[in-house]
Amino acid sequence: MKTLALLCFEFFKTGLFAVGGGMATLPFLYDMAARYPWFSARQLTDMIAISEATPGPIGVNMATYAGFTAAGVPGGILATLALVAPAIAIITCMARFLASCGANQNVEFAFYGLRPAVTGLIAAATFEVFKLTILRPDAFGQTGGLSRLFDWGALVLFAVVFVALMKTRLHPALFIALGAAAGVLFDL
Repeated sequence: MKTLALLCFEFFKTGLFAVGGGMATLPFLYDMAARYPWFSARQLTDMIAISEATPGPIGVNMATYAGFTAAGVPGGILATLALVAPAIAIITCMARFLASCGANQNVEFAFYGLRPAVTGLIAAATFEVFKLTILRPDAFGQTGGLSRLFDWGALVLFAVVFVALMKTRLHPALFIALGAAAGVLFDL
């Protein structure tokens, strides 16, 4: 019961403060991984991959997956509901507020100030995912060799997908499927 209450609290807090979409929930999830035994930071990368590869908003998928990992089906349901509850309440209030004072200069300034903060949250989350998937500080620490700092297979896959996404008009789902296949074939 304590785990379910903590899940509700943590995901409600995440839903309340993770402004900017699902990727903005990642710093909160890394914090949970450090403070609770529900899932590890390494498992979080698997959650990200599964959440990105499945339909639906990544933040909701992550909450469901993390809640399920921590406390089974009830945990998945409660974490998901706790994550979306603040957004539903805030959107309802904001819709009424913006209808009456959306043209207010201070409101425009507030939204202008939110953009860089959200960008910072997403950049921090991106860096954490990069560290967990591409960097290998444990192997580097054991040998001290700079060549051991990177997971070269994952780095090459990242570079190929990044360049291909920039140069082609192929659907991103194709890259997700190819990345999953490469991970299975080459045990990345």
